[in-house]
Amino acid sequence: MEDVSFVRSRRMILDQINWNVSAGDHWVVLGANGSGKTTLLQMLAGYLWPTRGRVTVLGERFGQVDLRLLRKRIGWVGSFLEAQIPSTQRPLDLIVSGKFASIGIFEVPEEQDYRQACDLAAQLRCDHVLDSPYGVLSQGEKQRLLIARALIHRPRLLILDEPCAGLDLVSRELLLHTIEDLAHSEDPPTMVLVTHHLEEIMPAFGRVFMLKNGRCLAQGRKEEVLKSGMMEEAFGIPVHVVEEGGRYWSRVALTR
Repeated sequence: MEDVSFVRSRRMILDQINWNVSAGDHWVVLGANGSGKTTLLQMLAGYLWPTRGRVTVLGERFGQVDLRLLRKRIGWVGSFLEAQIPSTQRPLDLIVSGKFASIGIFEVPEEQDYRQACDLAAQLRCDHVLDSPYGVLSQGEKQRLLIARALIHRPRLLILDEPCAGLDLVSRELLLHTIEDLAHSEDPPTMVLVTHHLEEIMPAFGRVFMLKNGRCLAQGRKEEVLKSGMMEEAFGIPVHVVEEGGRYWSRVALTR
């Protein structure tokens, strides 16, 4: 992203963003509610067009590429997608639909597509739910299916927009370790993770892009960005950051 700004209803949502993600670098996007995180990712995935500036994704510059084709090279997991999935959707069809970047299947899949979907479900430890409708599954099971859906077309970029939202402690840790395993698999996609919680930043994510009020507050190696003072500036309250075992934890000091 080069000097990217985005205005909606005369409000500046993103302001002069410059950001370069190299292949193989896994990034975290951090910031308070309303800081512009989801807007940033929707633009990265080709769902929004910048008001100003230049966006190039996977070597393709916006304005010179069919974004519908570009989206097929990008995996997306998050509430933006989840809200569109019918409760009656069959999990296996949901995974296969990722090949066509659609909700539902409007083309004829090949038998190989279903075999690949079963393999991905096994890899992500959600193959036991393939005979149940989507609507009855737990939040953790849904998220694993969405990751499988995102991976079936072998994307080079995987966007994870708060994938742990709504998960209990055990389900969250299982999903985080699944994501960590994916980062260390053979030829993994470059991953960008949005989260509000430092403890969700697994060791594989080495870089952080921090937003405040639509502007870049800091970006770089997580050891340099995830500092108590920087977190306090981003969230507007005293935050003490602790690193332990390759993961980060925050302690918030609220005054009454």
